Amino acid sequence: MVRAERRVSRQQLAESVGAHYQTIGHIERGQYNPSLDLALRIAEYFDLPLEALFSLQPFRPLTDEVYGTGRSKS
Repeated sequence: MVRAERRVSRQQLAESVGAHYQTIGHIERGQYNPSLDLALRIAEYFDLPLEALFSLQPFRPLTDEVYGTGRSKS
């Protein structure tokens, strides 16, 4: 989660993009899809392309991206 990686609180992000902090939590948990306007403001806040934060398909877990699917732990 980019917000946590960058040590930004929900409250800080919400205030910066003009949303309620609970809305940020709902978005992060997949319980709410933001408007295009809000999604663009969040992407701009993090200086990332929209598709780096939002997708129609669920993102694969980061461990899959780094280590590959089905790789055993050693």
